[in-house]
Amino acid sequence: MASHTSFKDRNLIAVIGDEDSITGLLLAGIGHINEQQKKNFLVVDSKTQVSTIEAAFQEFTERKDVAILLINQHIAEKIRPTVDRYQQAFPTLLEIPSKDHPYDPAKDSVLKRVQKLFGE
Repeated sequence: MASHTSFKDRNLIAVIGDEDSITGLLLAGIGHINEQQKKNFLVVDSKTQVSTIEAAFQEFTERKDVAILLINQHIAEKIRPTVDRYQQAFPTLLEIPSKDHPYDPAKDSVLKRVQKLFGE
């Protein structure tokens, strides 16, 4: 019963990404601002500090209304130790490519865990 209540109210997708990725996802309708004026996305550019990215990652992974956290893989690389330590089922963490940075399966922490599980 406790596990059922842990995911039933999770209905948002959160995103940490570059401007192009965030813009596309906002146009697809994922944008949300809650009663405390907290957004479910963070636009990362060359001036964004690593501490800001880590703080957003912590915030999104602790929110009870987020079901999936998408993060551009090249941004996940900036906080790789934090991403690799994340082991929760909800929100589910998915690393995605960006327009300028293709997806590299060798860097994906979730894929590495799955491969280890299957002994690959």
